[in-house]
Amino acid sequence: MNTVQQNLERIREDISSAAAKSGRKTEDITLLAVTKYVTIERTKEAVDAGIVDLGENRIEGFLEKQAAIGDEAIWHFIGSLQSRKVKDVINQVDYLHALDRLSLAKEIQKRAAKKIKCFVQVNVSAEATKSGVSPAETLAFIQELAAYPAIEVVGLMTMAPNTQDEDVLRSVFSGLRQLRDEVAAQNMAHAPCALLSMGMSNDYKIAIEEGATHVRVGSALVGPY
Repeated sequence: MNTVQQNLERIREDISSAAAKSGRKTEDITLLAVTKYVTIERTKEAVDAGIVDLGENRIEGFLEKQAAIGDEAIWHFIGSLQSRKVKDVINQVDYLHALDRLSLAKEIQKRAAKKIKCFVQVNVSAEATKSGVSPAETLAFIQELAAYPAIEVVGLMTMAPNTQDEDVLRSVFSGLRQLRDEVAAQNMAHAPCALLSMGMSNDYKIAIEEGATHVRVGSALVGPY
């Protein structure tokens, strides 16, 4: 098994290449290590390799790793969050990547002791198995979030289909970018919406070429699982 440092060097080369191909700066792209399936020790190896941003989608794993690593990392909760579980994690996270319904927004408003940076999850591919607001409903949903001052919509997030079809992937990623641009153009104080969380281990290079600012990489970085 490769060390995280070895994997990181290769991925950083990929990020640099994809950024150059699309006329972007490497420093504008955040590599988010998805550590949900690995041990605390492997996660610490990632931090020691210089990775700052860590992503978890299970509350128990998130709390365990945060207790062990603490402020050495920027913490992203990337999974679907049940409203009844909000109180357990919301004040421990730096970013929430899966805001997808008003009931969740209401609970965040109730429980948050600080302003929470949120990505609104959009189901661009319209897959029944994926969570998220539909593209057609996204702007109206974000407008409604103005009623919840604890929430700042920093960007949009999507999960692409599990496919090797590059045209399909590009269509999903470019669709989210265009939607982000439409939201940002509204100049809403509560929703600067400058960021794009999209792309995982199998498609992060394409996502970067299409405008991703945050790529969520697990198996290629800290795996194999």
